[in-house]
Amino acid sequence: MGFNYSRMPPKTKEQPKTAAKEQAKKVTKKVKKGAKAVKRVKVWTKITFRRPKTRLTPAAHKVKRVSYQKFPTRDKYTVVRYPVSSESAIRTIEDNNTLVFVVDPKATKKHIRKACEQLYNFKPVHVNTLIRPDGSKKAYIKVPKEQEALEIANKIGIM
Repeated sequence: MGFNYSRMPPKTKEQPKTAAKEQAKKVTKKVKKGAKAVKRVKVWTKITFRRPKTRLTPAAHKVKRVSYQKFPTRDKYTVVRYPVSSESAIRTIEDNNTLVFVVDPKATKKHIRKACEQLYNFKPVHVNTLIRPDGSKKAYIKVPKEQEALEIANKIGIM
């Protein structure tokens, strides 16, 4: 059931050369003519004219906009700002074994957790946050059962 080669016409050496020459002639004709030889007219199909958007290059300033380089300051002292020492905060410390801090509004729960580990030497169980109406962020940090939040609050100076 193989292929019958006797039925195929014999290959001639002239066919590939003529085909290549024809292809080359077509290409040279197109190159001489140019890509945009025929000017196309834009046909507007909508009633309103919307000006086409052009590329806007940003201004190349001759003088730097900022004279100094700004470094990210997200260290443990900027994340945790100060502890809350209101009556309700003290009640949460005593009842729920939870410390309450005002933190940086841009700080995430991971940042707050890491800052507590570094500042107060305990690993928080979990961190809950809320944004106050004045725009500051408050963090409720649950202290593990092995440690007491009252002891840590006394070290900080809340009580």
